[in-house]
Amino acid sequence: MWEPPDYAVPESFVEHEVAGTLTLPVASGPRPGVVLLAGGGPVDRDETSGPNKPLKDLAWGLASRGVAVVRFDKRSGGVTMAEEYVPDSVAAVRLVATESDRVFLVGHSMGGKAAPRVAASEPPVAGLVILAGDTQPMHEAAVRVARHLRSIGAVPAELVDAITRQAAAVSQLTPSAPAEDLLFGFPASYWLDLRDYDPVATAAAVDRPILILQGGRDYQVTVADDLARWRAGLADRDDVTIRVHEAADHLFFPGTQPSTPAQYAERQHVDAAVIDDIASWIQR
Repeated sequence: MWEPPDYAVPESFVEHEVAGTLTLPVASGPRPGVVLLAGGGPVDRDETSGPNKPLKDLAWGLASRGVAVVRFDKRSGGVTMAEEYVPDSVAAVRLVATESDRVFLVGHSMGGKAAPRVAASEPPVAGLVILAGDTQPMHEAAVRVARHLRSIGAVPAELVDAITRQAAAVSQLTPSAPAEDLLFGFPASYWLDLRDYDPVATAAAVDRPILILQGGRDYQVTVADDLARWRAGLADRDDVTIRVHEAADHLFFPGTQPSTPAQYAERQHVDAAVIDDIASWIQR
């Protein structure tokens, strides 16, 4: 079972069921608001993984610091990534705007990748926080991750072969390609939409401050393969802040050992330093 992190102060906020969950500080007065964007795949509003709920950690941690937060169950299995993220995220921005004086998007993993796209369609967004946002083409990243997991004995060679074969089909994509031949069973329309979307170029064109956080132990979205593209594409922006939390993994759980899938069976929480980074940046 999930337990609240030490940095959460439950008596400082209340939660309401809306079209998701609104976590609202009880203190009156002007306050910022945040919309949390979950990662890819069929995840719930908390990004539940075993006993862990990293987005609930973020919501409770930020609300304890005076930030109103909305999180919602992300649609999955959509025709495109845009359909999965943009309509519900825009609705969430409008909702939290009724409880705050400025609204920020905080996206994790694919949610971080999608955040610039959401911001481009919703002008009232005041800024973006991108947590382990991927920039490497997803079919290429899938092969890299599969090979890494094979190297530590976490997956069989047959799975690596299947992912490599499906990724090759994505790289030579035609609109009529059957979904069962493609990665994750996503339809061709999904991959074509991803191919046409450049998160870094979109972020560069969105005139909003940006905070990018990356975990040093993250093997899914990495400093070398993904963060390097953010750095290069946003190098001329003086309103972009980039920080690497060396001890953090993909879910921003702190540790000292190499990150593995098995660790998510153990109860963990988003590092308090990550909560502080986000809250301080938003307040500034």
